[in-house]
Amino acid sequence: MNVSVITLNGEEAGSVTLPESIFGLEVRADILHRVVRWQRARARQGTHKVKTRSETSYSGRKIYRQKGTGGARHGDRNAPIFRKGGVYKGPVPRSHAHKLTKKFRSLGLCHALSAKARAGELVVLGAASLETARTADLNHLLQNFDWGRVLIIDGATVNPEFTRAASNIDGVDILPSMGANVYDILKRDTLVITTAGLEDLERRLS
Repeated sequence: MNVSVITLNGEEAGSVTLPESIFGLEVRADILHRVVRWQRARARQGTHKVKTRSETSYSGRKIYRQKGTGGARHGDRNAPIFRKGGVYKGPVPRSHAHKLTKKFRSLGLCHALSAKARAGELVVLGAASLETARTADLNHLLQNFDWGRVLIIDGATVNPEFTRAASNIDGVDILPSMGANVYDILKRDTLVITTAGLEDLERRLS
């Protein structure tokens, strides 16, 4: 699959061949779904907590005698049956993460890249770099493209001036190649990969 390489000025700078094993797969929604669920589960804090009957602030004294009242048997006011009593089997702090093999995660990333390539939402950029970290300059360059919400994947390191300028533009995110992931790719309208990022992704996924 041949794709044109462009510059930030909108000019063509040659072409590059995308490997079919990474960008030419038949997209499977079930694989993408499993990887996104794995990512979102790992991102959950899991800090939800309720008080059990041993943690509420009522007295532990038996509220009335066991027999002779005509009412039901009860212990203290901390029981879950009473208002403001403890919660029975409520949520406790825990990790929501589950395991997914490294091979399957790599496969999911290939399917995400293939999905963008098939939808025509993949752009290959020569380099994502600026000489000065001016948001106005970068915003002026990006107005030449109809990218919408865009994720830019660079090489092993990202240009600090470009990153600083992009941080003030809504809908523009940049990641190093090791940070490329299924959720962020699918969430954006356009995926932009630099030539350096493309080489790193090929080494990572081949």
